[in-house]
Amino acid sequence: MNENNDSRTTLVEDEDFESAVLRQLLDLHPTRLTVSELTRELGDDRGGFAERDALERAIRDLAAVGLLHRSEGFVTPTRAALRFSDLLDR
Repeated sequence: MNENNDSRTTLVEDEDFESAVLRQLLDLHPTRLTVSELTRELGDDRGGFAERDALERAIRDLAAVGLLHRSEGFVTPTRAALRFSDLLDR
């Protein structure tokens, strides 16, 4: 039962970080950011393994569901993410 609590906490933390990543990219759009620039924008210059790993997971998972593009070293929100953001802002 303790493992479920630990994994649930990790899931919630991952989802919170994904949300922060997507929000930051949407807020800065149309600026294209590298992963290093995104790390700085999120306020984590430490660049430790855990921080880099969390960011890489967030980018991977958001790209997998069609909310981010990662190409040529840049990370950008997809048209679907931009449209959804526009609709939420109404």
